Amino acid sequence: MATNGSKSGNGGLILVIGGGIAGMTAALEAAEAGCKVVLVEKSAYLGGRVARFHQYFPKLCPPACGVEINLKRLKNNRQVTILTQAEVESLSGSPGNYEAVINLAPRYVTDACTVCDECVKVCPAEVADEFNYGLSKTKAIHLPHAMAYPAKYVVERSACPEGCHACVDACSYRAIDLTQNAEKKTLQVASVVVATGWAPYDAAKIENLGFGRCANVVTNVMVERFAAASGPTAGKILRPSDGKEPRSVAFVQCAGSRDQNHLPYCSTVCCSASLKHATYIRKLYPEAEITIFYIDLRTPGNLQNFYAKVTAENKIELIKGKVGKVEEDPANKDVQITAEDVLHGTKIKRNYDLVVLATGMVPQTGGLPAVLDLDEFGFVNNVNTGVYGTGCVKRPAEVSATIRDATGAALKALQIAVGAEHVGVEQHG
Repeated sequence: MATNGSKSGNGGLILVIGGGIAGMTAALEAAEAGCKVVLVEKSAYLGGRVARFHQYFPKLCPPACGVEINLKRLKNNRQVTILTQAEVESLSGSPGNYEAVINLAPRYVTDACTVCDECVKVCPAEVADEFNYGLSKTKAIHLPHAMAYPAKYVVERSACPEGCHACVDACSYRAIDLTQNAEKKTLQVASVVVATGWAPYDAAKIENLGFGRCANVVTNVMVERFAAASGPTAGKILRPSDGKEPRSVAFVQCAGSRDQNHLPYCSTVCCSASLKHATYIRKLYPEAEITIFYIDLRTPGNLQNFYAKVTAENKIELIKGKVGKVEEDPANKDVQITAEDVLHGTKIKRNYDLVVLATGMVPQTGGLPAVLDLDEFGFVNNVNTGVYGTGCVKRPAEVSATIRDATGAALKALQIAVGAEHVGVEQHG
């Protein structure tokens, strides 16, 4: 692979942008079919949003096993080159002959790292833990999460006190290099798979729903981290204001989705995600009152069985109607919801200990090369042969559908790459 602006021949090389479940799947499927792959991920670890989940629906099993299997496959496959803390600056060319310029941010930690934790013990600086959505703190030098791959620390250099080199002094393996600089790589690739995934919609933009104003209003992705044993509350879903166990919990569906002022589209998975979260609550607190406010509960295909099972077994009250206002009781930090009850033709006001906003999915296409064609919502349109969007950057989807789609994208990219490789053989024959 070429560095510092030099170029390498494509040889049927596939570039995969994004190291979440879609990107890992596409990279593995292409590599195991015999093609060389470069997998680029902007964060310091692979796994994406799925690595932060507590459980999958509908089986309610932990994602760790599936992620771990994929990481093992990647470790054992020499056809895949992994670049973390890397972003594609530009992409130009045509199918079979693209040029990609990739920027790599310094990690400040080398492959000599053994994750011994001595550096963390002496680090004086703390930063918001991005893996936990800022719900907890971590040291400026840290392992992104317990299953992180690559399994080595990363330094949030901007948080380091001026002149501090405590971590360097503590590392007996000399694995920390605070003088590392950014790098640039230029690659010639045959085809590209874009798997940059999604981000939760910013709930603070939905002013009437109280996020940021009411201490006990949280989002669906935050609930995933609360429920996880490795999360900020060690698997307990608690009121942020006082750490108490909630006796009543309300879920507000379509928080920002299906709304012309925010996300006009349906984010597909939010209803099933909230049903899953209701099972978390019920398992922890068998007597808690659970209410779901919804416009339409959409659980297509076999997820309808999941809906029927969860609602029957977990004694959930379903109220069809939009939530108009969310306010906080200053005396006890309870959350008051004002909503319509369409089926009964009334307006209701109720207090809850905890309110969960089911925020929508936003495609992560910002900063991607201009060669991509995007629809009016920012999702990737697969109109350019040779560059293929997959997973939630193409449309909102659950994990199983994302994996299937990524496999299809890998096949398309592989066809271009194999064609380019054959052309190269003929030209050099």
